[in-house]
Amino acid sequence: MKIAFATQDQQRVDAHFGWAKHLAVYQIDADGYQFVQAFPFGEDLAEDGNEDKLAPKLEAIKDCAIVYVAAIGGSAAARVVASKIHPIKVTQPEPILELLDKMQVVLKGTPPPWLRKALLKDQEQVHDFEDDEEEVKS
Repeated sequence: MKIAFATQDQQRVDAHFGWAKHLAVYQIDADGYQFVQAFPFGEDLAEDGNEDKLAPKLEAIKDCAIVYVAAIGGSAAARVVASKIHPIKVTQPEPILELLDKMQVVLKGTPPPWLRKALLKDQEQVHDFEDDEEEVKS
């Protein structure tokens, strides 16, 4: 499963989704996690109601199941949820690696229902049609 983090310093979740300078993406499962990619965003990220700045961010995290943020506006939250990404708001800046460690502990146990659903996002359905073919008798 991929998780994104809204960050200014690429070390902590310390940014509002709309004006985060970076979105750091990690791959995680019960066995561990690894850094995948950091998506940098320009300096013109002021809180201005400009919805167009959200499109590249939503595109960057489209494969993620969860995004951690310090804050997120209502319309941005709606667009994130519509993309089947679960936003999680932290109450104060938290180190990304600590959040990953906590998530890994949850994944090793019994994840809550919302997280089990989020985990399904990473599993593409693969159909093996050869096994389903029936012989046609003429």
